[in-house]
Amino acid sequence: MKNITFTANESLIKKARERARKENTSLNKRFREWLEQYATKDEKPDEFDHLMEKLCYARPGKTFTREEMNER
Repeated sequence: MKNITFTANESLIKKARERARKENTSLNKRFREWLEQYATKDEKPDEFDHLMEKLCYARPGKTFTREEMNER
């Protein structure tokens, strides 16, 4: 990987690092994720399919009846 240097407001960097810490990640990782999305935005014509691929691990575990789905 190649290093990049950016300049930003110190208090903004502090807030971003705190948020990343609360999300159990790093500011560096979040920035790499953002940079990938930004750089490949036009390369992903169908973001819905991409999202479904990312969420393919999620399974409900059972089939719900109509009544169960409408319960409040």
